[in-house]
Amino acid sequence: MGATGKFTWYELLTTDTSAAADFYAKVIGWKPVSQASADDSMHYTVFNTAEGGVAGLMTIPPDAAGMPPTWAGYVSVDDVDAYAKKFEAAGGAIRRPPDDIPGVGRFAVVADPQGAGLCLFKPASGYQSAPPDLDGPGYPSWRELMTNDGPTAVDFYMGMFGWEKSTGHDMGPMGVYQLLAYDGEDRMGIMTKPAELPVSMWSFVFRVDGIGAAGERVKAAGGTVLRGPMQVPGGSWVLQVQDPQGAFFSLQSLTA
Repeated sequence: MGATGKFTWYELLTTDTSAAADFYAKVIGWKPVSQASADDSMHYTVFNTAEGGVAGLMTIPPDAAGMPPTWAGYVSVDDVDAYAKKFEAAGGAIRRPPDDIPGVGRFAVVADPQGAGLCLFKPASGYQSAPPDLDGPGYPSWRELMTNDGPTAVDFYMGMFGWEKSTGHDMGPMGVYQLLAYDGEDRMGIMTKPAELPVSMWSFVFRVDGIGAAGERVKAAGGTVLRGPMQVPGGSWVLQVQDPQGAFFSLQSLTA
């Protein structure tokens, strides 16, 4: 699943998996494929493109009851246990201790010092779940952290994963939107969150063909357009949306 510091998987935890699978199939074009554990105790859905899976879907687990539907990102590390302890030692928290997914890998759920959650992951030997990064529809294109103190978060993640500071965009009263690079390519953005956003959070952007048409699909499928379409640096168009269960995510297209 890649070297330390790379986002390699995205997972939707929600209250109605059947409705969510239908929504994302209509909006993004993913093909949902349902899987069950050997003892039928857990059901998991993989969202597929033509080249393979890019994201997963599951019901919010009982130990997280009360959590709102949300998208989570998985970051590859070479030692899940050690990185979970690093998050905790740096002022963050371990929300779910390291555990094994038989035949898949080891994972943990952590939070940074400002409360934004992430999953740490190391694949089992020979396990390959995600295809290479591609630019086509259905693939993740960006990862964004809105947090209490953007500059502090930038320093934290540079130290934690070795991400490199790239271009900073001055957003006026909103502060600086700082791009961060992994493996020489800009892949993440961090900024101080607006006051109306109640908590620090990571969010994720997925590619589509034509942002206007995608927005119409969101509304037709029961979702909500929160902001946009808006053109961002580099020329692409972005739409911030909420699915019918309330999970926040964004769509991106090179064309309006």
